[in-house]
Amino acid sequence: MGLYIMPGAVSKADSTILANRSISSQNSGLFLFEGRRGMAAENGHCGSGIAAIMGIGKAVPAHVFPQKSFPDYYFDISNSNHMVDQKAKFTKIYSIPPATNTNFVKNIIRAKQQGLAAIEESLSLAILSLSLLITITQAKCAYSVTCTRPTTCCAAYNSTSLTLRQELANHGVPRLGAEAARAAIADWGGRASDITHLVFVTSTSGCLPGADFELLGLLGLPPSTKRAMVYQAGCYGSGTALRLAKDLAENSPGARVLVVCSEVIALVLRGPSESHVGNLVGQVIFGDAAGAVVVGSCPAAAAGERAMFEIVSASQEVVPGTRDAVVSELREEGIVFTLHRDVPRQIGDSIGRLVERALLAQQQPANAAIGAADAAAPDLNGMFWVVHAGGREILDRMESKLGLGKEKLEASRAVMAQYGNTRSSCVVLVMEEMRRRSEERGLRTAGEGLDMGMLVGFGPGLTVETIVLRALPIN
Repeated sequence: MGLYIMPGAVSKADSTILANRSISSQNSGLFLFEGRRGMAAENGHCGSGIAAIMGIGKAVPAHVFPQKSFPDYYFDISNSNHMVDQKAKFTKIYSIPPATNTNFVKNIIRAKQQGLAAIEESLSLAILSLSLLITITQAKCAYSVTCTRPTTCCAAYNSTSLTLRQELANHGVPRLGAEAARAAIADWGGRASDITHLVFVTSTSGCLPGADFELLGLLGLPPSTKRAMVYQAGCYGSGTALRLAKDLAENSPGARVLVVCSEVIALVLRGPSESHVGNLVGQVIFGDAAGAVVVGSCPAAAAGERAMFEIVSASQEVVPGTRDAVVSELREEGIVFTLHRDVPRQIGDSIGRLVERALLAQQQPANAAIGAADAAAPDLNGMFWVVHAGGREILDRMESKLGLGKEKLEASRAVMAQYGNTRSSCVVLVMEEMRRRSEERGLRTAGEGLDMGMLVGFGPGLTVETIVLRALPIN
C-alpha cells in the first residue's frame, strides 16, 4: 500500500510524534507506508525517530599521479617551466607530507586509462587544458575527446576559459556523483525507487537543470523525487546537506533522503602565477571525489536497514571577522579562490568554543546560548571525530586546541593523504574511512568503537558546520 492518508491538518508536534511511533487506524491521521519504508512503522520498531545515516558511498576517478612526479607534470602542461622560483616553491610544498601517511598521491588528476590515452594522443605534449585532462574522464566515463592545440591554453592563470571549464564540470559532476550514490544505495540495501528526497551539493557546476536533475536519469530515481540543490557552499557543504537531510527525514514520515556531494576541479585548476602565490597551495591540496549517504529515520530491520550514525543535532556558525579568509569567486577564467594564511589559526582559535556549544545544544537546546562556561567539560578523547581534511596544519591546530590524542584524527589524515581536500565530499570520505577501519578492526561501532562523536566541516565565511553523531552497534 502506497497511500498517505491525512484527514485534517496535523500540527508539527503531532507529525513528529507520528513519525516516531507506529500509527494505528484510531489516530487522527493514518499513515500507510509502502515497502521497506513502512515496515518499521507498521511493526512498531521505529526506535528513537532520530534521523540516521544508513548507507555510505564514495567515488574517485581511477588514474592517480604520484606526489613526486606531479610538480614536473603540472609545470610542463601549463607551459610554466620558465617560472623557476614558482616551481621550487611548489615542489617544496609537495615535499611536506600532508599527513602521517607519506605515500601521498596527487588524486586530483585521475582518468580512465582509455580516455587519458586518447587525450594525450590528440594533444601530443601540449595539453589543451589541465581541466580538460582532469575532468573529461574523471567520472569514469568511457569516451574520448578530439581537439586541436589552441592559441590560448586553459591552463594559463588568467585565460578566459569559463565556457569550456563549465561544460566539462557540468558533465563530470553528476556522473561522479551517481557513482557514489550507487555505492551508498547498495550499502543501504534499498532500491533507487525507494528514495524520496535528493539533496545535491557542488561548487563546480552551475547549469540549469542542475546535477540533481541529471541524477534522476542516471540513477532511475522516481520523477516525483523531491530535490534540492546546494550550490557554492564549498568545503562545509556536506554538513549543510546533512543538516537539511535530518530535517527532511524527521519531518517526512517514511522519507529516505539521498545526499550527494560531488566536486571536480575543472573550474579551479590553473597554472601558476607570479602575483598569486597562494594559488599554488590550492593546486596542491584540492582533489576530485564524490561522497553520498542515505538518511532516514525508523530503519526497517526486517528489510535489512540499519542505522550506522544517528544525526543527534546539527549547528552552523560563522566565525566573526573571517569573511575574507576563504574566498571563491566565479570569473571569466573560472573559479578564482583566495586562501588566507591565517585560516588554520582562525579555525584553531574558534573550534573549542564551537564544539562545546554544539555539545551543549544537543544536551540542553534551550540553554545553548549560555555558553560553555557553565557546562561540564566533555571528554573529547572519548568521542570519535569526522573532520574535514582541509589541510595538515588545520588538523594539527584542531588536535592541539582540543587536546586530542594523535589517533583521533587518523581517518581525516588518511583521506588527506590519499585524496587531498575534496571539498564538500571530504567528510563523507572521512566517515567512510572511519567505518571501514572500525569494521576491519572488529570494533563495536562504526565510530571507532565509541558511541558519541562529532562531524566538523568548515569553509568560506568562515562557516563551520558541527554535527553531533551517535554511532550504533555494527551488529
